Amino acid sequence: MNIDDKELLLQFKVPAEKERAFTAIIKKYQEKLYWHIRRMVVEHEDANDVLQNMFIKVWNGLENFREDSQLYTWLYRIATNESLTFLEQQKRKAAISLSEVETGLSNKIKADRSFDANQLEWKLQLAIQHLPEKQRLVFNLRYFDEMPYEEMSRILDTSEGALKASYHHAAKKIEDFIINH
Repeated sequence: MNIDDKELLLQFKVPAEKERAFTAIIKKYQEKLYWHIRRMVVEHEDANDVLQNMFIKVWNGLENFREDSQLYTWLYRIATNESLTFLEQQKRKAAISLSEVETGLSNKIKADRSFDANQLEWKLQLAIQHLPEKQRLVFNLRYFDEMPYEEMSRILDTSEGALKASYHHAAKKIEDFIINH
C-alpha cells in the first residue's frame, strides 16, 4: 500500500491519523535518506543519529509544511542541513580544520573491515571524502541518488548552473584521485 505524499500530509493533519501517517512517511523515505546522510557523515552510527534528529525536526515541522515544494525535496533539505550541522559540530568539537575532518573520514573508510584499497568502489569512496563539502554533497546527490539538477537546486537553494559546475569539478577531482592513487 503506497500512499502518495499529498494523502499522507492530509492524514498527518488529522489528530487520530497523525502517528500512522508519520510512520508511513518514515517507512517511505527512511532508507533513501539514511544513505544520503551516510554518504556525507560516513559512519553508520553517526548516520543513524543524524537521521533520528532529522525525523524529530520533520515531526516538529510537518504541521507547518506549506507544500511549496514536494515532501521529498523538503525531507532531503532537512537531511542535508542536519548532516552539514553534524559535520560542523564534529569540526568545532575537535577544534580542527575541515581538511583534518575529511582526513578523519578517509581514515574511517580505511578502518572498515571490508576495506580493500585496490577495489574501485573503495577508491571512489576515498576520492569522494577528499572533495570539498559542497562538491561532495552535489556529487552524492547526482551520482548516487540520480537527482535532477532542478530538484537539487530547490534542496540546496543554488542555481542549476552552479550545481552542474560543482558536479563537473567533483567528477574531475575524483577521476584524478582514482588515476593517481
